[in-house]
Amino acid sequence: MTLNLVPFVSVANMMKLVLHLGVERVMVDLAAEIEADFRRWPQFDKTPRVASHSDVGVIELMPTSDGETYGFKYVNGHPANLKRGLQTVTAFGLLADVETGYPLLLSEMTILTALRTAATSAMAAKWLAPKTATMALIGNGAQAEFQALAFKAICGVTEVRLYDLDPKATAKCAANLAGRGLTVTSCRTAEEAILGAGIITTVTADKANATILTDNMVGAGVHINGVGGDCPGKTELARDILLRAAIFVEYPAQTRIEGEIQQLAPDHPVTELWQVIAGDAPGRRDAAQVTLFDSVGFAIEDFSALRYIRARLHETGFCDQLDMIADPDDPRDLFGMILRAR
Repeated sequence: MTLNLVPFVSVANMMKLVLHLGVERVMVDLAAEIEADFRRWPQFDKTPRVASHSDVGVIELMPTSDGETYGFKYVNGHPANLKRGLQTVTAFGLLADVETGYPLLLSEMTILTALRTAATSAMAAKWLAPKTATMALIGNGAQAEFQALAFKAICGVTEVRLYDLDPKATAKCAANLAGRGLTVTSCRTAEEAILGAGIITTVTADKANATILTDNMVGAGVHINGVGGDCPGKTELARDILLRAAIFVEYPAQTRIEGEIQQLAPDHPVTELWQVIAGDAPGRRDAAQVTLFDSVGFAIEDFSALRYIRARLHETGFCDQLDMIADPDDPRDLFGMILRAR
């Protein structure tokens, strides 16, 4: 492979790759990659994502580097897109070689983000959640099936209880999960969905302060996987839940802006998930504790996912080669290269 040809994973090739390897295998593998990178968290450059907010959504860049490889993701969040028949979240990402600055991979990340988000959720629950067979899944949109299958493959969940304000979304999710080794129950209310669930996943898309879970809905010993909160002014959980939960986050400087904890004082104590995985901080302390993974997504997770995909290309070949880098015979003669193209 020449340096000026860059592997590109299109949507079509990403789908082929995921189906070739198997959806659950990909999420198990991604969780392992992300966990390994969390163990070396101090090696990474870290910064809150660069965000451009508007009244209708947000466009963000999420960069990081481990000193050898650089990566970034472009991602948007536009909840009103659904009414136009468009995705609420789209993304693409890039890896580059730090030594030369040359790109190593360009990939779609709309599908890959859904996979890595679910893998991260289940990885966190492996460290924080009680042993349970049942998960409530509130919000049955584009992310829901990935969450259900990740928790099945990584945490041993066997029953998923579904609820969404839109019954069509729940029906879609239930149909897509049929025959995948899960008992799926469609519920008429959020209260019904959480009955008997040791894990509650909230993954709604509205760009607003909402109360998906009220304090009286959350009993002792529950783990909450708060996936939907991802921008200033958007929350899903009642503040009183946060005040009695042990809260775990990816990168506090970002989560305090975009996560559930934007409702709390800037110095409210939280634990960084990487510290739990590295053995530097405890996870769940006792069976009665309420734990919350306040997930907003962080660049290191995307970095892990892109590196995983790049490694799989050697065995699957599901990519195209893009001629992205001008490569004149004399690096100083870029203009001459243009003239010789006539």
